[in-house]
Amino acid sequence: MAGAPHDDEILGRAYDARLMRRLLGYVRPYLGLSAVAGGLLLLGSGLNILQPYLVKVAIDRFIVPGTAAGLGTLAWLYVGLLLAEFAVRYAQSCLLNLTGQRIMRDLRMAMFRHMQRLPLAYFDRNPVGRLMTRLTSDVENLNEMFTSGLVAIFGDVVRAAGIVAAMLLLDLRLTLVTFAVLPLLAVATRAFQVKARHSYRLVRLKLARLNAFLQESIAGMRVIQLFAREPARYRQFDRINTEHRDATLQSILYYAVFYPTVELLSALAIALVIWYGGGGIAAGALSFGALVAFIEYVQRFFQPVKDLSEKYNIMQSAMASSERIFELLDTPAERYEGPAAPARLRGRIEFRHVWFAYTPGHYALRDISFTVREGERVALVGATGAGKTSIMNLLSRFYPPERGEILIDGVDLREFSLTALRRRVGLVLQDPFIFAGTVRENILLGEDGRGAARGLEIAGDGEATGGSGDGEEAGDGEMLLLRAARLAQAHEFVARLPRGYQEELKERGAILSVGQRQLIAVARAIAADPDILVLDEATSSIDPETEAKLQAAIRGLLEGRTAIVIAHRLSTIRHVDRIIVLHKGEVREEGTHDELLARGGIYARLHALQFGP
Repeated sequence: MAGAPHDDEILGRAYDARLMRRLLGYVRPYLGLSAVAGGLLLLGSGLNILQPYLVKVAIDRFIVPGTAAGLGTLAWLYVGLLLAEFAVRYAQSCLLNLTGQRIMRDLRMAMFRHMQRLPLAYFDRNPVGRLMTRLTSDVENLNEMFTSGLVAIFGDVVRAAGIVAAMLLLDLRLTLVTFAVLPLLAVATRAFQVKARHSYRLVRLKLARLNAFLQESIAGMRVIQLFAREPARYRQFDRINTEHRDATLQSILYYAVFYPTVELLSALAIALVIWYGGGGIAAGALSFGALVAFIEYVQRFFQPVKDLSEKYNIMQSAMASSERIFELLDTPAERYEGPAAPARLRGRIEFRHVWFAYTPGHYALRDISFTVREGERVALVGATGAGKTSIMNLLSRFYPPERGEILIDGVDLREFSLTALRRRVGLVLQDPFIFAGTVRENILLGEDGRGAARGLEIAGDGEATGGSGDGEEAGDGEMLLLRAARLAQAHEFVARLPRGYQEELKERGAILSVGQRQLIAVARAIAADPDILVLDEATSSIDPETEAKLQAAIRGLLEGRTAIVIAHRLSTIRHVDRIIVLHKGEVREEGTHDELLARGGIYARLHALQFGP
């Protein structure tokens, strides 16, 4: 089901003290701005409460006695209060949004920094759409809470309390008469909150499913069109879209009933005030100005009540979002600490009785043991599911082994600084990832001049030849870029692009062929200048002519480096020093190409399947 990965959008409580304490930790750097905003909020509420009192004064002192002197001054004072309230509200809104945006920036940076340190197993369990929701809409929900929820609730409570205080000062008995409608208001508000909570949750759930379906459909549009599934997908989208529409209309219905109900109760309260207050005026116990001010206060009292009911959903959604955000931040990250790897690795690799499973109990590797000597080129072959990619993942420390040890130069892999280790172990995948950006950025990955392609010189025709090998050759980013591209045989097709190395590539390299993307990935690995190179059938999508050139270039690149080549086509590994044959997660055979053919085992059968007996 398209929406299943997003069914965690269930809303919890509207307030959680534990979560709020953690959220306030992100507010702490901006306490000054928050305090000023809070002060402006109190000032704005005070200015708002003063306005009906000025109306009372104008009526009782000037209008009823028929005295015009001073009435103009009072009118200008009223206008001044309105302008002052406008200025205060404007400044408060600016400060709140400035504070909210800074908090959200800090929170997103913390999440992205932590996400980059999470193990790949976390991303195996969590779909991309769910993680995108954490960094976008969940964070935006918190922004809404800080700018329109938490402070607004505080402001509404302060304003309501101030209005009640002003009403009590004007007339205690009239205030009690007005509050006769409060039990009805409490019942209506509670009923609205219960219905709105369910409705709001349903809208969020349907929206998440709608977004998930759209993301999946857009990403898989090639398959949809290839198999002419447009009508079927359209019907599915129509159903999901209709469900979202119906849920939204249901939510609107509750608001459409609640707001008129509050207005009706407000009108009832005003009617009670007029009935009882009119009697008070006739008896001389209440002034006409006080009655008018009281009516004004009653109207203003019901506005924050409506706002508080609306803010309930904002707080509820924000608490649910904060719980999901902190769940991500509390996920244990990979340990990046440890002694930094030496400037260069010698490249001796040892797997000692390694067991590994992606899912507990279903082992992808079983008691794997082998050694790759310094500078040796070893190929891993085997049927699909034999464990070749798992070895690559463990060597790059994307996953930890369940049992056994993996050593480089005699040091356990877990003892290395993870960043330093991955800088020294290069990886070229069969399906390389291309970032949105220029060709240059995709090859150098922002590391201009770091590698300088140790010991490699580029001859005039673009062929690679062995260099001095002393590792001291230096070059700026442009020299490194050209060397890597030429060595990988990518320079020729890049030069034909309209802007060359500054050509903007779309997401996942949409304008490039599969083979061109692989050439860029190979150039990327060359530019990084690793000591250990892992090639996952890096030439599988390249035409035979370019493959021949690239194989020659790779042989030059591998001089002096330890290399592990994951091979699917046996024709690509004739030049390696040794072949390790994997079968069902175990090492079954080792030897050279000729030795394994002569043995007549698994490798010989694989060779016969590809080339015939």
